[in-house]
Amino acid sequence: MAPRANWKGYLKVGELSCQVALYTAASTSDRVSFHIINRETGHRVHRQMVDADTGREVEKDDIVKGYEVASGEYVILDPEEIKAAVPQSDKTLELETFIPCGEVDTIFFDRPYYLAPADKASAEVYNLIKKGLEQKSVAALARTVLFRRLRTLLIRPNEHGLIASTLNYDHEVRPAEEVFSDIADFKIEGEMLDLAEHIIATKRGEFDPTRFDDRYETALSELIRAKIEGRKLPQRPKTEPKKVSNLLDALRQSASATGSGGKKAASGKKPARKPKTAAPQRKAS
Repeated sequence: MAPRANWKGYLKVGELSCQVALYTAASTSDRVSFHIINRETGHRVHRQMVDADTGREVEKDDIVKGYEVASGEYVILDPEEIKAAVPQSDKTLELETFIPCGEVDTIFFDRPYYLAPADKASAEVYNLIKKGLEQKSVAALARTVLFRRLRTLLIRPNEHGLIASTLNYDHEVRPAEEVFSDIADFKIEGEMLDLAEHIIATKRGEFDPTRFDDRYETALSELIRAKIEGRKLPQRPKTEPKKVSNLLDALRQSASATGSGGKKAASGKKPARKPKTAAPQRKAS
C-alpha cells in the first residue's frame, strides 16, 4: 500500500514551482500498544470527560478550550474563534534562504518528513531543485502552514530525494545555560586526558542505525508471547555495577577493556541487518 501524504502543496524557488507532498519519515505505529482493561471483567475501559467539580459527564458539544488567566478563571475560546485565528495557508513552500547544510544546530530539529513530487509532471522541476541544492551543498529554509501552525522547515537533499524537517522556534528551545551553568570547570590533563582520548580513538566508527536494537519493544513482544503461550515469563538479568576507587582507575579499566574491542568497532564493517521483531499475533475471536 502506497503511503498517504500528510500535506500537499507547491515547492517554489523564484519562478520555478512543482507540486509536492510531505510524508512522515519516522513513525511509532509499529510499537507495541496496549488497551486499558478492567481487571475484574476483562472488558476495555473507555475514558469519559467529566466536570471537575460536579463529577458529571460533559457532552461532546459542550466541551470547549479555555486559557487559564488566574486560578480557576478561564478565557473561553470557541472552535470557530480558534479556526479564524489560524494563519491561512497558500499551500506553498517557497525556498526563501539557502544556508550550509550543517549550519542549523540539531537541537532545533523537530520532525523529519520526506518531500517528494506529487505527480510525474512535477518530477523534472523537483529534480532540478534537488540537484541545485546538491551542487551548492546547501539546504533551504521555507515556511508554510502545517497542521494549523505556521512552521519553518529546513529542506535538504539526500541520496533519494529531499528531506524536510520542521524546526523548533527559538522561544521553544530552552537556553543551555539553564542546565549547564552550575557545572564546575575541572582542569583535565596528563594521563586522564590521554586515557580518555585513547578510549574515544579505539571506539571510533560509523553511524549505522541497524546496529541499534529497540530492546524495550523486543522485551515486550517476548513477554506477550510468553503470556499467550503459557510459558515462564522472561526475567531481567541482574547486573552489579563495578566498583572503582576514583576516576583515574575507571579510565584505566575502560582503556584496558577497549584495547581489543575498539579496533573491531573502528573497522567500518556493517553487521547484517537484523529483521524486525514480529509483533505477537492476536488470537482470532
